[in-house]
Amino acid sequence: MLKALTHLSRRRALQGSAAALVVFGLLMWWLLPLDESSPSGRMAFSTGVRNGVYERYGKLLRTAISKDMPKVQVDLRNSEGSQQNIERVATGKADFTIAAADAVENYRLDGAPGADRLRGCARLYDDYVQLVVDRGSDIHSVEDLRGKRVAVGQARSGVRLIADRVLDAAGLDPVADIEPVSAGIDTMPGLLKDGSIDAFFWSGGLPTTSVRELSKKMDIRLVKLGYLVDRLHKQGGASRYYRAATMPADAYPDAQQGSAVPTLAVANLLVTTDQADADLTAGLTRTVIDSRDHIGDQVHAAQLVDLRTALFTDPLPLHEGARRYYRSVKP
Repeated sequence: MLKALTHLSRRRALQGSAAALVVFGLLMWWLLPLDESSPSGRMAFSTGVRNGVYERYGKLLRTAISKDMPKVQVDLRNSEGSQQNIERVATGKADFTIAAADAVENYRLDGAPGADRLRGCARLYDDYVQLVVDRGSDIHSVEDLRGKRVAVGQARSGVRLIADRVLDAAGLDPVADIEPVSAGIDTMPGLLKDGSIDAFFWSGGLPTTSVRELSKKMDIRLVKLGYLVDRLHKQGGASRYYRAATMPADAYPDAQQGSAVPTLAVANLLVTTDQADADLTAGLTRTVIDSRDHIGDQVHAAQLVDLRTALFTDPLPLHEGARRYYRSVKP
């Protein structure tokens, strides 16, 4: 009897030790970083013009990536905007980027190099189309731009794409009916302030720092654009990605003076190709979602990144790595 009890005690002790080892192992798995499985290497990320929302978002995202994936080095590259961003990723000159949905669809419809390899990781935040003029200007609609000097964005920017379509929807030829000025958000405000242009188009998250700072230096006004949405949709193609939206009164308090502004909006996407590493893509998608509030403290548009809608990356199919991430967090 004593021998049987001793054997039973030893067996229970061994079982207890095994259980303790399992608990210890799980605890270490939870507490320690999984260095062996963590993605590593270099990532080229194409952002946008200096002082634009894409650039600011890219810098903050790089900081978040350095914490979540410390073995990944992120190289940020400025660009003229969405159109150049898409071309860079599709042709292998960058690994990831941010681009507006209309620019993505335009690239695909043109059958440009590498278009069929493009993949989406997340729907981010919306760009709002902004037509900025001096408050005392006689420009109160897009039609009033006829004969005016208008900054329409750089050649390969998303702004240029939108400006041309908005002008066309208003019955204006983007070349013959205005004096187009190729400029980005880094120089547009200064050109308006010194009288070199009469107006400028911008498409970006709210608020865009350069526009907000300009509103504190000179008396500006934002022209209503929402009335053109039906005419834009009749253009077909990528114009279907524009929708009517309202710029809230507190976006640029000094310029709006308590009034909301009807305008146009288009979604931004985090874009890569089918060649991107699945683990890296899943990790980047997770970081984008998890860092929303932190980045949103400085880039307010990022506060609108939403897990419930992030996987809807139309017109692009989801990258398999991003799909894996969304499945892992599905309730």
